[in-house]
Amino acid sequence: MDHEALVTDRLYLDHAATTPVLPAARAAMMDALERWANPSSPHAEGRAARAALEEARGRIAKALGYDGTVIFTSGATEAIGIALGRAKAAVRLIAAVEHDAVRRAAPDGSILHVSADGIVRLPMVIEGPVPLVAIQAVNNETGVIQPLGEHLAAIRGAGGLLLADCAQSAGKLPLPDADFISISAHKLGGPPGIGALLVRDLATLVPSGGQEQGYRGGTENLPAVLGFAAALEAGTEWLARVRILRARLDAAVRESGGAIVADGAERLPTIASYHMPRVAATTQLIRFDMAGIAVSAGSACSSGSLKPSHVLAAMGWSEDAAREVIRISFGPDTQETDIDRVVSTWRSIAATAREKAA
Repeated sequence: MDHEALVTDRLYLDHAATTPVLPAARAAMMDALERWANPSSPHAEGRAARAALEEARGRIAKALGYDGTVIFTSGATEAIGIALGRAKAAVRLIAAVEHDAVRRAAPDGSILHVSADGIVRLPMVIEGPVPLVAIQAVNNETGVIQPLGEHLAAIRGAGGLLLADCAQSAGKLPLPDADFISISAHKLGGPPGIGALLVRDLATLVPSGGQEQGYRGGTENLPAVLGFAAALEAGTEWLARVRILRARLDAAVRESGGAIVADGAERLPTIASYHMPRVAATTQLIRFDMAGIAVSAGSACSSGSLKPSHVLAAMGWSEDAAREVIRISFGPDTQETDIDRVVSTWRSIAATAREKAA
């Protein structure tokens, strides 16, 4: 493969960081930009924009199968901040494997430990002040699906509230029966800069004034909202194909001497983390990138510095082993030939490491 091929023949497998905007979402945004007006303005143009915004809100709720309140935000991070900062609960309980956005929004939250497969260990009975419990529906690094339904009895028994970060799972899995749900459009083929906080009962959230029924200030981003709705309505038929492709890559990694993180847990088919012994993740990323393949190490929010993963640490991984793990995540366009290319590159990197160690 020559240098030009390396530059132009790119394979994108970092969809957990962001999925490229779908054509339907781009078209919806372009149409909205042609007739853009402030939805809060009282004139005819503003009223038309308001009608389009509310129609899109309904479309998003319908696509998600949700019957609560949809509050538009700039993304999942803001939605998480609103819930953790303004939910009517006395304390915050946070899973040890939560996204950094949760950890930053509730730095004093009590930590819930996890098993070696990353499953949250929640007490059968929660004692003490009324809690807001934050648990991801799907972990952004490992793809592990949390059994949120099993935790609800303990949370509700304590009079508590559940915040489910569904940034990775919304539009791919049914929504959990949570009090607050955070979602992000750019994780499912919508535009960046738009997301939502889904609220089961507005009485559990302190209002702040401004737009969105007084729960989030700022001019509503109508073009992005319409792109969000279009992306959700695009469908997920491709997930069945990706499930097969991910299983094939899992098997090839095992055969090549690697390991799958949380191999024993139920995982979302679009996300997988792999351990290549004795090869630093930084080296793997460089080698994959040189081969024209975009993958990542850990979450997108921390991979710039390649800090040790707090998720893997919580699951019992040593710092040295955690530094040898990369994440590969799949999208609507991922094909069988893409898996062949990843496997070939993986085996080449591993073989080079074995030769150096011999």
